[in-house]
Amino acid sequence: MTLATALPDLSTDYVVPAEAIAAYRRDGHVHLRGILSPAEVAAYRRPINEAADRYKGPQLPLEQRTTYAKAFLQIMNLWLRDEAVKRYVLARRFGHIAAQLMGVPGVRLYHDQALFKEPHGGHTPWHQDQYYWPLATDHTITLWMPMVDLTADMGILTFASGSQRGGYLGAIPISDHSDELFRNYVREKGFQLWSMDAMAAGDATFHSGWTLHAAPSNQSDRMREVMTVIMYADGVRTTTPDNPNRVRDLANWLPGCQPGDLAVSALNPLLFAR
Repeated sequence: MTLATALPDLSTDYVVPAEAIAAYRRDGHVHLRGILSPAEVAAYRRPINEAADRYKGPQLPLEQRTTYAKAFLQIMNLWLRDEAVKRYVLARRFGHIAAQLMGVPGVRLYHDQALFKEPHGGHTPWHQDQYYWPLATDHTITLWMPMVDLTADMGILTFASGSQRGGYLGAIPISDHSDELFRNYVREKGFQLWSMDAMAAGDATFHSGWTLHAAPSNQSDRMREVMTVIMYADGVRTTTPDNPNRVRDLANWLPGCQPGDLAVSALNPLLFAR
């Protein structure tokens, strides 16, 4: 038996309460408790950490990095490089939750990301995820799951509730500029800010690709270990990329797809279908 096959099975259902579904559709984000049990998250934490460490590459000292690079160590599509991580990322449980929240019959993987905010790592600027994604849909969603218990000083996400209703706010990559621009936008629109004082390992937030969000710096001496899985509704099509990052994403995460094609490639397996 390999390590991957010995890991807990994550195909069982997590039934999302009706009030959580309503909150997600109203606010563009929701916090769900206990998606993974303590035993499940402990089992997957080690292979995720080992894979992230193996593939993170060389890093400059924090003081020499850009604002974006100070925000977190970002390692993408670990599911293609490690069988244990693959078992986590392709979990039917995650796809089923995403389908319930978005109200769609099927869900595909866009890509995964380990987002590890180092001790005393910088803030994550305000941004919209879907600026990067050439997908012609509002049905995109990110699972953001800590693999360790988080306290408020470790950099838990802050969301601008209801901001997803504004849709695409322009070709504005995550940066100091996006932080200032969207911080002012959130203030002018009067969006309520939402965050958690703490999150348990195995809890997760889910947020829409259009929901404005940010995170403070990690003021602790501990690594903020977070794994994310980005998903979208089955049956959507790609868009014509309107910025360089969408050009790269189309080539990297939807290989072989042309603008207007169904968003389906070997890198976008179906995670859940009714």
